[in-house]
Amino acid sequence: MSNGHETPSRIVRVAVPVPLTTALDYRLNDNDATVTSGARVIVPLGGRRIIGVIVETDVTSPLAPAELRSVERLVDPEPLLSPAIVSLIEWCARYYHHPLGEVFAVALPARLRRVDSATRADRPDAWQVAEGIDTSNQAALQNAPKQRAIFDWLATHKAPTRTADVGRSFKQASTHLRALENKQLVMRVAAGDDVEIGQATAEPPRLTADQQSALDTLGIESTGFRPTVIEGVTGSGKTELYFARMAAELAAGRQILYLVPEIGLTRQMIDRVLARFDARLAVLHSRRTEAERAAAWRAAIDGRADIVLGTRSAVFTPMPRLGLIVVDESHDESYKQQEGLRYHARDVAAKRARDAAVPIWFGSATPALTTWQHARDKRYTHVSLRQRTGGARPPSIERIDIRSRPLDGGLSAPLLSHLGEHLEAGGQVMVFVNRRGFAPALGCHACGWTMPCDHCDAPMTLYKHGRTLRCHHCGASAAPPASCPACGNSKLVAFGAGTQRVADTLAKHFPAYPLARFDRDAVAAAGELDAQLAAVARGETRILVGTQMLAKGHDFANLTGVAVIGVDGGLFSSDYRAREQLAQMLTQVAGRAGRGATPGAVWLQTRHPDHPFFDTLLTSGYPAFAEAELAERHAAGLPPFGWLALVRADSRGYAECDALLQRATEQIAVTTGVECWGPAPAPMQRRAGRVRSQLLLRADNRRALHRTLTELRQWLIANANPNRVRWSLDVDPVNLL
Repeated sequence: MSNGHETPSRIVRVAVPVPLTTALDYRLNDNDATVTSGARVIVPLGGRRIIGVIVETDVTSPLAPAELRSVERLVDPEPLLSPAIVSLIEWCARYYHHPLGEVFAVALPARLRRVDSATRADRPDAWQVAEGIDTSNQAALQNAPKQRAIFDWLATHKAPTRTADVGRSFKQASTHLRALENKQLVMRVAAGDDVEIGQATAEPPRLTADQQSALDTLGIESTGFRPTVIEGVTGSGKTELYFARMAAELAAGRQILYLVPEIGLTRQMIDRVLARFDARLAVLHSRRTEAERAAAWRAAIDGRADIVLGTRSAVFTPMPRLGLIVVDESHDESYKQQEGLRYHARDVAAKRARDAAVPIWFGSATPALTTWQHARDKRYTHVSLRQRTGGARPPSIERIDIRSRPLDGGLSAPLLSHLGEHLEAGGQVMVFVNRRGFAPALGCHACGWTMPCDHCDAPMTLYKHGRTLRCHHCGASAAPPASCPACGNSKLVAFGAGTQRVADTLAKHFPAYPLARFDRDAVAAAGELDAQLAAVARGETRILVGTQMLAKGHDFANLTGVAVIGVDGGLFSSDYRAREQLAQMLTQVAGRAGRGATPGAVWLQTRHPDHPFFDTLLTSGYPAFAEAELAERHAAGLPPFGWLALVRADSRGYAECDALLQRATEQIAVTTGVECWGPAPAPMQRRAGRVRSQLLLRADNRRALHRTLTELRQWLIANANPNRVRWSLDVDPVNLL
């Protein structure tokens, strides 16, 4: 019983990383009297102890204090997240209709959301030669050349070197470092803050008339929220415009958030930034260790990082002196998260810039059509760069008709001839094929059977090395059958060509020229991608074979020939965005050619050389394609002239998920102004052993769509049995497949 002198318990609302629609109330301990929103706390939930984030203090709870569990410990004496970031996260939860605690979990680096790391210093590992070691004579490394190379490399560095930096120069660096540590030749030390210090050694190039005109239009010192589209042909020097504006921001003492879509682009941009600015750079992407990411994040919060360079999730990094946001290659689909919180970093960045009242620049040779329409509507400032820098000319583009030609490993004779000519002339060549593995399918010519995945409605991909089959959708693997199970034919064949098969074919035809493959299988190890790209930049690699990771942003001065195979699928896809994606991909890939002094050439292998799509894009360019495509979108009421959301459901049987979505459709009144397209089976109906159905919602009014989604989400939570049917909401989907 109360004695009349007790201090009333203070109650805080805590967002916890579980799929709950609201934050939870907890009772504070007496020693947590100064706690504020944005601070992390350790709280009990069920039988677990988890990290949560306070979103509201001194709340009135519907439960009595005695019924509430207590905050176990305050982790942050000062708020880890600023009010602006807390507000941004809350907006994401509302806009994407996702549990608030799970949005906080996406925004925080992994180490900062784990209880066992709550008291650790966020310092990454680094390495140095062990004390007292004679670096000139190491018999223990006589039969270990890779370890010897790393040991000698570390010996030349006075300061400790981070694990990630070693990995950028050596393959399987972590394994070799551990071996050296076991031999007591190197030692692990704390690397300190994960900030790289730039030294302005590179002289800014003189801007072209095109660049200067664009910069004059933008105003190098303009302030306030001003979204700008910087559209320029590949090689036109968009980055120099960014750098000119960044220099002004740094001189004014402000921070810059620089987003790139792919990890493969970060090393190139890191080197350029460090050579241009006397600034402190923090880097955030998924191939950095947890400790490195946490340390970089801390440096940004404390204001010790002047520039934060990162991929998608870096958009949530707190920056107290934020002055500019740059979204490079802003069209890229990698900015859209496809699982869990399905946010689009480009849109979140725009919201953040608006809230912070800072400029945001969207750069691309192929702006997304939604971005293009914002420019047409004068909501975004739009500047164009039509000329390549340094006198480089646009590449010539040739369509190779393969309808009646035999192919060797996916490559036609004319294409092989073109590639050989460029190699003999001293150039580098690239072959783009958006298929990993040796071949997309293994099958039988006699009866047409193809090897299916037992868990997905898709054929298994054939991998040459080890002669294995692998499903790219669920990860299942199997050995190829000895004969066709349908007709008994023992001569099974590989259908189509993936990166492995193309690389093998090129190696057979051009054995004298070093070749490197760029796909997720070939560069899976940390540092592998950076090492291979460095070899290309040095001219050591003459033939590049790869997927999307080669399609954008890279600048190889000696790359003169680019081939694209397997482009026809995008011409006939049921996804309304397929042609936009194909136009962006072809334009970006073609833009890798001829960026130096030697003119470039691009070859497209196709069975539909006369398709109107090619005529528009290749003859008149991406702007003409964008205008034509927007006219079709307008007639159909599709984005950017309408708003979409995709409701997905999956279960062990189709009937259950279809029934759930059918009942969900009935909850949406016709008066809401929201159209229901479906439910219908997903284009790949069965995946990873579960059957999928989907419902597409379309509206002319965004608010009407979100009101409907709010009500629909509440209905799904109340009526869907999570043990039988899983469901998700995808707002502004970029992929309907």
